[in-house]
Amino acid sequence: MASHIVGYPRMGPKRELKFALESFWDKKSSAEDLEKVAADLRTSIWKQMAGAGIKYIPSNTFSYYDQVLDTTAMLGAVPPRYGWSGGEIGFDVYFSMARGNASVPAMEMTKWFDTNYHFIVPELGPDVQFSYASHKAVTEYKEAKALGVDSVPVLIGPVSYLLLSKPAKGVEKTFSLISLLGKILPVYKEVISELKAAGASWIQFDEPTLVMDLDSHKLQAFTDAYSELESTLSGLNVLIETYFADIPAKAFKTLTSLKGVSAYGFDLVRGTKTLDLIKSEFPKGKYLFAGVVDGRNIWANDLASSLSTLHELEGIVGKDKLVVSTSCSLLHTAVDLVNETKLDKEIKSWLAFAAQKVVEVNALAKALAGEKDEAFFSANAAAQASRKSSPRVTNEAVQKAAAALRGSDHRRATNVTARLDAQQKKLDLPILPTTTIGSFPQTIELRRVRREYKANKISEDDYIKAIKEEIQKVVKLQEELDIDVLVHGEPERNDMVEYFGEQLSGFAFTVNGWVQSYGSRCVKPPIIYGDVSRPKPMTVFWSSTAQSMTARPMKGMLTGPVTILNWSFVRNDQPRFETCYQIALAIKDEVEDLEKAGINVIQIDEAALREGLPLRKSEQAFYLDWAVHSFRITNCGVQDTTQIHTHMCYSNFNDIIHSIIDMDADVITIENSRSDEKLLSVFREGVKYGAGIGPGVYDIHSPRIPSTEEIADRINKMLAVLEKNILWVNPDCGLKTRKYSEVKPALNNMVAAAKLLRTQLASAK
Repeated sequence: MASHIVGYPRMGPKRELKFALESFWDKKSSAEDLEKVAADLRTSIWKQMAGAGIKYIPSNTFSYYDQVLDTTAMLGAVPPRYGWSGGEIGFDVYFSMARGNASVPAMEMTKWFDTNYHFIVPELGPDVQFSYASHKAVTEYKEAKALGVDSVPVLIGPVSYLLLSKPAKGVEKTFSLISLLGKILPVYKEVISELKAAGASWIQFDEPTLVMDLDSHKLQAFTDAYSELESTLSGLNVLIETYFADIPAKAFKTLTSLKGVSAYGFDLVRGTKTLDLIKSEFPKGKYLFAGVVDGRNIWANDLASSLSTLHELEGIVGKDKLVVSTSCSLLHTAVDLVNETKLDKEIKSWLAFAAQKVVEVNALAKALAGEKDEAFFSANAAAQASRKSSPRVTNEAVQKAAAALRGSDHRRATNVTARLDAQQKKLDLPILPTTTIGSFPQTIELRRVRREYKANKISEDDYIKAIKEEIQKVVKLQEELDIDVLVHGEPERNDMVEYFGEQLSGFAFTVNGWVQSYGSRCVKPPIIYGDVSRPKPMTVFWSSTAQSMTARPMKGMLTGPVTILNWSFVRNDQPRFETCYQIALAIKDEVEDLEKAGINVIQIDEAALREGLPLRKSEQAFYLDWAVHSFRITNCGVQDTTQIHTHMCYSNFNDIIHSIIDMDADVITIENSRSDEKLLSVFREGVKYGAGIGPGVYDIHSPRIPSTEEIADRINKMLAVLEKNILWVNPDCGLKTRKYSEVKPALNNMVAAAKLLRTQLASAK
């Protein structure tokens, strides 16, 4: 019985790629140094999978930034502003598209479906000249082959690539991206031909958009694409991989009717309804790659349950046509549980990271083939039973409090217009008030202090002294820049979710459980294993300390319940909304304590609210109802004069704007600059928004420093669709990933632009 892995984490067990990338970007190492680290990581991954007995091992799932950008490079679809003149695309052009450079901004970045992974959005139009400009897929296939691994090269499928793209600037928004199919397929044919010549026997096309609600025109594009590729694919076994949700019946029919395709991969963890389609309509003689091992969470697989499912599938498709697989790429999980030497032993027994999931996949395949490892299955069953019965998982008082929430919608008593009036009387802010999103640069020295405190190398008094000095520095800088509403810079926090999880019950933490978010950006998601509550205040001391250093308003900075949920590895033994309500109650306690401590502006970030939106429209209303309700729970008890902010970043918000309004925040700051001000179009189309709003005026994920004139131009575009009395001026996101040499001039220009516009608005009266 065969086994398969959809994809694997790239960063390395100790974030080796992250540090190599940042060293290269900082010009401290060469391209050759970066390539050497990458090659060593790839070799390690391939050897690990081969050693574990995996038959179908993927190649070309490694990336220096993201796999969609790799496809853009393969197709030579470089926007003209990057000055590419043809030939093989190198690091300069590749990273300029991802990060921008001194003269031009980066391409838009957005979330990869409903995950916390990001991708660079292709910018396409009728005039793009596609050409085969990156041979990465073939190079990596040959690299694996030289190691004795006959891998399965993985490409983003042509239709999904186009559906994930956007019309370039200046191209009509109604332009049909699918119309470019005939222009990109010749490049795909070249790649396929080279892979065949190099000896490939299998090829995997990732077409995850098939799980979306697609109309017949878009579904027809899949039929057209693979019909056109059929002769080129002749001689290859072709796998079409889908993931992240059930596949709709019409899409299933389209997929299983594609010409030249010999295998289909399905997510049977998040797509359990797909099982019914397989049972009734799976085509005879085709391979089924059954994604029964969860690629998106870190819980050990219930091997007995999965084996039962696989036996059922074996009866449908045949023993020789069933392949055990992961539900999606393991990119979304941590790398290896072996590195977690400090994790609680009982909790550790409940977990499986990427390396352990590879072993699970192979163990299931061997069991199907009659070679069941009884000891492995027995240990797994014991861990499953331990988790179900452990008293540390359940807190009856928390469950009772969460259950009691369902009788109310938890709205503040006064409408937002009246609240804003009361807040303005108290805060006395100028028109177009300026603020930042929360974090300030995390310097090497600051990271050292936190690290040494965690390792008990410095005392608590020394730690508090160092953090207070950092806060004082950040406050002083903001006052010098003349920012209106200040932040304390979050020097005590390594990560906005991890910081809160460490102080809430029901959470566990890893040392090396890093997961890639984009580029070199990694996060270490907490593990929610049990019922959640707040034993004591979490941020009140630091926020009060910061407020005592200035007469200006100081924002209390919290992460909202939906974001904590979506950026954690969440328990899978109860519905997600129940866990979210528990977190909301904990944050509610913190909000009310901040208010009592004299903090008049409290920001509750919901950066990941859009990210958790189900991919299928039929499931979205229920999610938005409990997600928005969870946010309102956190602040329903505060006074009218307490201003509640929220922040959202890097997603497409236009389709949920009414839910955002329903959150009933006083002020929302939201990503805008990197997405060509897409957000503003919703207001041009007539959506009325009465609360405060701060669409980001510059992109903090790029080292580029925008000019005063450029920021003023952005503000003017906002003023064309938003009332001046509700508009705020702020960056797109927090500043922790930037350097002070970038932050100071950028914020200085931002404040100057706001003042310029205030003067112009005053003189226009």
